Amino acid sequence: MITPALLAPRENTENTDNAEKTGASERAAADDSITAWALAARGGDRDAVEHFVRALHRDVQRYVAHLCGDPQAVDDLAQDTFLRALGSLHRFEGRSSARAWLLSIARRAVIDSHRHAAARPRLSDVPDWQLAVERAQPHGLPGFDDGIALLDLLAALPDERREAFVLTQMLGLPYAEAAELSDCPVGTVRSRVARARASLMDLLAEAEEPDPAVALAAA
Repeated sequence: MITPALLAPRENTENTDNAEKTGASERAAADDSITAWALAARGGDRDAVEHFVRALHRDVQRYVAHLCGDPQAVDDLAQDTFLRALGSLHRFEGRSSARAWLLSIARRAVIDSHRHAAARPRLSDVPDWQLAVERAQPHGLPGFDDGIALLDLLAALPDERREAFVLTQMLGLPYAEAAELSDCPVGTVRSRVARARASLMDLLAEAEEPDPAVALAAA
């Protein structure tokens, strides 16, 4: 069963405990390594290219799955994202993390895909974005079932709040980079995440309330 701990903030504050600080430090170190790989790949290091792609492939899949709403398009959009990124590496200077830079490319790839799809008639309704995200989730890991339950709750959120929550709480992007990616102030991202978390907690509480009919039948 999903627990409120899954909805706890992931950004450091003065009151953050040591475990959260350690996790943030590890994420920052991982981002530094990934950015270093991107810069090395820009210089022609083939091993660095492989490390860069492997490190961010799942994050790209999860993000485009959240945005595009079509489970059949996730792999193609992820591949398109990396093709665009590798073709643009010569312009990457490391001013932001490679993760944020790549997710911004993923966002443009999805937008371009939507524009292309809008130019042709649709034969059926677009599948739920949630299915695509679930297929992009790692299986066999602790908390996987909880993660799927969280995705069920996320489906009820407004798009902007869901995106802010996914970027900062599921993909671990710093608030400043999430704001840059979403083209809005940092305060707006913080507000969206806070409201998303509050809504999720309310939905979680409702989901855990016993069904009166079931309780009556068991009495």
